[in-house]
Amino acid sequence: MKALHFEEHGGIDRLQFGERPEPEPGPGEVRVRLRAAALNHLDLFVLAGMPGIPIGLPHIGGADGAGVVDALGPAVEGIEVGAEVVFDPGLSCGSCEFCRAGEHSLCVSFGVLGEHCDGTFAEQVVVAAASLAPRPAHLGWAEAAAFGLTYLTAWRMLFTRGGARAGETVLIHGIGGGVSLACLQLAKLAGLQAIVTSRSEAKLARAAELGADHLLPADEQVARGVRALTARRGADIVVDSVGDATWMQSLKAAAKGGRVLTCGATSGPNPKEEIRLIFWNQLSVLGSTMGSRDDWRRLVAAVAAEGLRPVVDTVLPLAEGRAAYSRLEAAGQFGKIVLSIDG
Repeated sequence: MKALHFEEHGGIDRLQFGERPEPEPGPGEVRVRLRAAALNHLDLFVLAGMPGIPIGLPHIGGADGAGVVDALGPAVEGIEVGAEVVFDPGLSCGSCEFCRAGEHSLCVSFGVLGEHCDGTFAEQVVVAAASLAPRPAHLGWAEAAAFGLTYLTAWRMLFTRGGARAGETVLIHGIGGGVSLACLQLAKLAGLQAIVTSRSEAKLARAAELGADHLLPADEQVARGVRALTARRGADIVVDSVGDATWMQSLKAAAKGGRVLTCGATSGPNPKEEIRLIFWNQLSVLGSTMGSRDDWRRLVAAVAAEGLRPVVDTVLPLAEGRAAYSRLEAAGQFGKIVLSIDG
């Protein structure tokens, strides 16, 4: 099969497009012939190499995808060859105490497709049968490939971890990236007031078209801006997937008793801290990673019922994977970068 892969860690120049062995599904697994796959910032980290996380080489990246089931492994029932599907990119053992409790993203051996095993930047991928969901009928292939990892992450952050309620105010840093856009769309579905930030006026204008209630430039005055917009109260929820560059503004912008939600650190993992803001304002700092299978099922049901459409920035053929990675690295996208896969 054709695949975008790399044989050693490094920069985008390490990516190759060529033949890789066709994967075979094992017990409880299915093989999906992919029609589209979407990039995440994680793919840049995996390509560069992640300290402490061994990645077998050669390696195929990619966590997100959508396609058609074309082979079933042993002991798979209730799934037909030819089914059009999306899938949860989380990998869990299914038997540890957390999996038994339905908290799959806390699994002691939790991993992510395309990071801990070969992923979706290929004509075929093997995934757990339990991770499958029908492709929402209103979504094209590119859109269907674009909502897995980021929308699942956003769903768990806002609702499972953050307990978001209609009428609350949420601050979302760095609008334009996958998680931030997913949070904006889901927040508006749930009746929240959304304040978004960006260094780009064009991205702020696009966010307004998607329902953002207030727009702020991403600078050292974000917290002051949030206070001004909320009668000095602050945001009930702050979504921070940026890390070092935004963390202090997140703490300062949160309302008393507010929740600061973190799922990533694209600008660095070791920000300056002001612990007094946390205890004096009685903030809850909540970490969140991906989601459980129940989160996944709820998300897919909501996407289908509400007609939600993920924002797609660019669609390129799989053979032009280097260009897709370059656009992601430049951080100029608004929405998801998707690879189209002939199959």
